[in-house]
Amino acid sequence: MRVLARDIAEAARGGLGGEIEIAGWVHRIRDMGGVNFVILRDRSGLAQLVLDEKPDLALESVVRVRGIPALNEKAPGGAEIRVNSLEVLSRAAADLPFQVNGDVSKTGLEAILDNRTLSLRNPKIRSIFKVQATIIEAFSAYLRSEDFTEIKTSKLVNSATEGGAGLFEVEYFDKKLCLAQSPQAYKQTMVAAGLERVFEVAPAYRAEKHDTPRHLNEYVSLDVEMGFIESELDLIELEKGLLAYIFKQVNEKNGEDLAAWNAAVPDAEAVAASPVVSYEEALQIANGEVSHNEGKNKAARLFDVNPEAERLICEWSAREKGSELVFINEFPRRYRPFYTCPKGASSTMSFDALFRGLEITTGGRRQENYDALAEALPKFGLKVENMQNFLAIFKYGCPPHGGFAIGCERLTQKILGLANVKEASLFPRDRKRIEP
Repeated sequence: MRVLARDIAEAARGGLGGEIEIAGWVHRIRDMGGVNFVILRDRSGLAQLVLDEKPDLALESVVRVRGIPALNEKAPGGAEIRVNSLEVLSRAAADLPFQVNGDVSKTGLEAILDNRTLSLRNPKIRSIFKVQATIIEAFSAYLRSEDFTEIKTSKLVNSATEGGAGLFEVEYFDKKLCLAQSPQAYKQTMVAAGLERVFEVAPAYRAEKHDTPRHLNEYVSLDVEMGFIESELDLIELEKGLLAYIFKQVNEKNGEDLAAWNAAVPDAEAVAASPVVSYEEALQIANGEVSHNEGKNKAARLFDVNPEAERLICEWSAREKGSELVFINEFPRRYRPFYTCPKGASSTMSFDALFRGLEITTGGRRQENYDALAEALPKFGLKVENMQNFLAIFKYGCPPHGGFAIGCERLTQKILGLANVKEASLFPRDRKRIEP
């Protein structure tokens, strides 16, 4: 009977009975003088194999084993297999360029990414993407429970739709198109079409020349759009419930993965307690943190909610509010796209969500009035004649609406405490890396 590594203890206790079969990769080999141990790895974890003779094996070879399960508290999972037969399904070359069974904390990021095919076999590295899979699953499940419809939109767009900045051009027959920065216009189209509540999990592309631990040029965007809202506060409440559910699912399904990174997620009470502060209040908080921190230049002043300010604001929230999550709203008009709904003379119905010192979400209520949008375009350097397809969304009736997007890799990074967002991307793309 074929089993996984996690099932061996149950089989040893008599739950399955008789000889069992297991298949996977050779993770480690130990010769104890007369008794030989092979640690086998499959998708569920590690299993100890006991052999009387030294096996002719290379690390990372793929094998199939049959044997008798037995309890052993010193073995992974508290059980082992006493091998009757071992078949090599695929022999690995001996010159492994990456030590799969090594300590990844002692391996540089470039070495990990240069050897991505092998580094993804490391259980600790692979645990990142098990957590990420739960994030995506929970994101979708929660929104479906709130009557949202999942959509899939085109990633080939006219540059004018996004304003023409920071876009990758691609050849499209005899035309130049661009890779989409977001599904913004399509989300709004579907709200106006009558679906009212939509979400999408899909890649997004930013042609920005960053080289920082927080930026990717291709990332997974968790997008939400909702009709019939009053302000950005409705969206913030939705995201609080959404994040609380995601954290709960990660905690329940990925306990071992969290432990591998010595990580934890906030509980529902902490998410509910996350404060909402205006942009101006956030600046005051950040500058107050600067003035109270020892070793800081007390004469220094922050004039923008930059990465340093994000970190300080989250530290303040954790200390004063008991939450590592903060929402900043009412951003100045100059910092938001033309389609953001204004609030007063100079601010907007927009927000960012910061988690553990990093912005993970940007969103807000959109402007649904056709004339107001047409009037705003020239102020942002855009021409009405170039935006007719976008404006058509609102010409024939569109409800008040808004939405947000969560950066999936950034959320994964902050849950696990990863040093670089590239660690949370299976095959990261930045200014220098375009393979594998």
